[in-house]
Amino acid sequence: MVDPSPLPVLRALHARTRRDGLAPPAALIGRWADADAVIAPSVEVRRGVAPPDRPDHFWLGAISYAPPGQAPDVVGGICDGLLLLRDDAWEWESIDGSPCPAWVVDCLAAVEPTSAWSATAWSAKWTPPAKTPHIDAVAACIDAIGAGEIYQACVCTRFTGRLDGDPLDFFADIAAATAPAKAAWLTGDWGSVASLSPEQFLDRRGDEVSSSPIKGTVPVHVDPAVLSASTKDIAENVMIVDLVRNDLGRVATIGSVRVPELLHVMGAPGVWHLVSTVSATLRPDIGHDALLAATLPPASVTGTPKIRAADLLTGWEEHERGVYCGAIGIAGPGGLLDLSVAIRTVAVTPDGALTLGVGGGITAASDPEAEWQECLDKAASIVGFAAR
Repeated sequence: MVDPSPLPVLRALHARTRRDGLAPPAALIGRWADADAVIAPSVEVRRGVAPPDRPDHFWLGAISYAPPGQAPDVVGGICDGLLLLRDDAWEWESIDGSPCPAWVVDCLAAVEPTSAWSATAWSAKWTPPAKTPHIDAVAACIDAIGAGEIYQACVCTRFTGRLDGDPLDFFADIAAATAPAKAAWLTGDWGSVASLSPEQFLDRRGDEVSSSPIKGTVPVHVDPAVLSASTKDIAENVMIVDLVRNDLGRVATIGSVRVPELLHVMGAPGVWHLVSTVSATLRPDIGHDALLAATLPPASVTGTPKIRAADLLTGWEEHERGVYCGAIGIAGPGGLLDLSVAIRTVAVTPDGALTLGVGGGITAASDPEAEWQECLDKAASIVGFAAR
């Protein structure tokens, strides 16, 4: 019997493609494209390959964070066949109806039933960000809010580290242990992205689209009722919901923008979050290019108003964000677009350097010390795991 678990399958494909000199696999694990996992068995993920406006093949890739009006960096790969995990069984879906390649079938058959995860030969050493610059940035943001320049902004910093071992093992072990909602693995000669995101950015099928911004966080040991009663966290979430409504409204049919879910408490590795959902019906002329132009960068990682907040963030933050706070996922025929917000996301260079961005939404009621602790809480599921 074929083991339906996606991570052992990903490991088997990784080993086979490495042995045979093929392009490596790419994987999306969690809630993706109406499946529990999506794996491209072999795909060349290259710089500059953006999601097509109206794709006739499958695209898997990542779009880096860039302030509004600037072109983001992208990595992506195009393929014509995917493995999809549905109802605990693997299916092969191809553009032209061709069968699953024999070598992929062999990999599936060779996967042994396995436990949830097993430690492998890797280690990571992390260096936390300096506290004072982040505290100062949060204070500057609070001052800007008080001056009426913005209503809120997502101020970020980052951990740095060094990986000894295979980046895929690093990703697979942490993904198995934490089970994030929107895990993603991409790799190429440019490096690797190991994403363990809880947040849906865009979920499009045909002309219907939704976005589920996360705003509001407390550690997992805190009663989630505290989050539901927090004036600061509720205000943070509702302001971003209004920004998402505005972004989608730029490309939606008049009157179609709705908020079917508001201020829902959701668990994620190490924390509780407040999440809301905004949905809309897109105009018939809207392809992926126009939708992304209207919504990037994601609302929850910028601020309100978006353009001014993003401009101020560039001055407050010490480092460029890179793929962190961008978007990762899949595009395909029939108007398919499924992207996460690239938070809880580790970028790995070819020589093993690691970066992990963390941040939080700042409002007039924010306390800089509490915002610093929130950054540590969000990083803990990755940094803490790697330190075991």
